[in-house]
Amino acid sequence: MSGGRDGRLGVGVIGAGRVGPVIAAALAGAGHALTGITSGSDDDRVEAILPGVPVLAPEEVVRRSELVVIAVPHDQLAGLVVGLADLGAWQPGQLVLHTDAGYGVEVLAPALRRGAIPLAIHPAIVFTGASSIDLRQLAQAYAAVTAPGPVLPIAQALAVELGCEPVVVDEENRAAYAEAVATATQFSRSIVRQSAELLAGVGVENAGAYLSALVRSSVDQALTEGAGTVGADGIPPDATIDG
Repeated sequence: MSGGRDGRLGVGVIGAGRVGPVIAAALAGAGHALTGITSGSDDDRVEAILPGVPVLAPEEVVRRSELVVIAVPHDQLAGLVVGLADLGAWQPGQLVLHTDAGYGVEVLAPALRRGAIPLAIHPAIVFTGASSIDLRQLAQAYAAVTAPGPVLPIAQALAVELGCEPVVVDEENRAAYAEAVATATQFSRSIVRQSAELLAGVGVENAGAYLSALVRSSVDQALTEGAGTVGADGIPPDATIDG
C-alpha cells in the first residue's frame, strides 16, 4: 500500500461509472493520492476526469491502496467483496468504503474478517457523471454515513472531505433510507417528465427550462412545510432529495 502523511491516504477506486471517478476527484481535491481505478465502459471519460491515474484490475487497486472506494451497482457489491476476499486481497487496517444507499457495513463483512475497516457513505445526490456538476452538488449535499462506532469519526471526516454534511444512519435503517431516496428520485423524475410532456403538447418550448424554477421552489416549499414533522430520526429532508 502507498504510505500517507498528515492523514493523507492512498485511494483506489473500484467502479468507473458515474460515481467512482467523481468520488476519486473529490478525494484528490482534499489532498489524497489516487493509486488507481478499474476500467469502465468509457475509459476516455475517466482519463479526462482523473488524468494520469492508472487503470488497474480490482485486486491490484486493493493491493496498492490504504482506502478502497467501491462504487459499483447494488447487485454487484456483495459478490465483488466476497470475490476479493477469496483472492486474499483485503489487508489488515485497510479502509474499505462503499457508496451504495441500500447497504450498511454488513455487506463488507468478508473484508472485515480479513482485518479491513468497513465504512458506508452514500452522498445524497443524483450523479450525472460530469465531474464539475457533481462536485458542485456534493458541496451542497448530505451523505448517509454508517460505520462501527470506533471508526465512525473516520467515515464522517471522509464525508466532509467529499464536500458533504454527514448524517449517521444506523445499519438497521439503511434499507428504509434507500427506499426514501429511491422514492424521492423516481417520483421526481416521473412527475417532471410528465409535466414537460404536457407543456410541450400545448406549445411551450424548452419545457425543462420552463419547469426548473417552478420545481425547485415547490420542493423548497415542501421541505419547509415538512420540517416540523420530518426528521425525528435525525435525517434532514434534504438528505433524501438533495439530488
